[in-house]
Amino acid sequence: MIYIRSLLANICFFALMIIGCTITLFVGPVSRKGTIYLWDRMVMPAIFACVKYIAGLKVEYRGLENVAKEPVLYACKHESALETYAFTQPVPTCTYVFKKELIYMPFFGWTQYFYGMVPVDRKGGAKAMKNMLKGVGKIVKEGRPVVVFPEGTRCKPGTTKGYKSGFLFLAENLKLKVVPVAVNTGLFWAKSSFLRYPGTAVIEFLPAMRVDEHEDKKVFMEKLENVIEAKCKELNNEAIRKYPWVKKNLGA
Repeated sequence: MIYIRSLLANICFFALMIIGCTITLFVGPVSRKGTIYLWDRMVMPAIFACVKYIAGLKVEYRGLENVAKEPVLYACKHESALETYAFTQPVPTCTYVFKKELIYMPFFGWTQYFYGMVPVDRKGGAKAMKNMLKGVGKIVKEGRPVVVFPEGTRCKPGTTKGYKSGFLFLAENLKLKVVPVAVNTGLFWAKSSFLRYPGTAVIEFLPAMRVDEHEDKKVFMEKLENVIEAKCKELNNEAIRKYPWVKKNLGA
């Protein structure tokens, strides 16, 4: 049954994505606000309704009192494509720092550009960092928060590939607080997997951390990683107790 439900959910998901991307080709060039509204208030709610009612996968948001009213950097654990879409609901108008290669994808990449996402060349060195700062600075001036994935790539639940401190360059120069975000999404929407497991995926916002210019970057990153990974472990254990079938997606 999970294969049939996953198939139907994926068909619905990609159909809605294609519709949204097609409309964006007309709306995007003339209105960024219209593009944001289209995705945050129309396409994404439809997608999550589809995933919930067809695949049985719900998304629960916790720690909403920690969602900032002003622009901040959300440092989020990256396990799944799910959190890249789910932020639009509790944090409307948010945008992302993402790898430059994605912007060249037909339709999907163009949509990301019109939405206002900030591409970064991960091999571009100092020049790429300056371009990223400029791009994020423009977004922040619009009053929009920015999501970063400190590990730079998706990791299996229960594992990490190490947190990279590059985003602190943004926090320091733009005087932004950092809000850690923990997830267990990879247990239900695993990387490179066709299956969508039923249950409740959790995205939890944790208390903001302020970057002190006098604090050693390594110390700050250790604190951030420890806070996020500890909460992710807690969320993983909770999910496995409630939905034992997702344990197979837990990394070694």
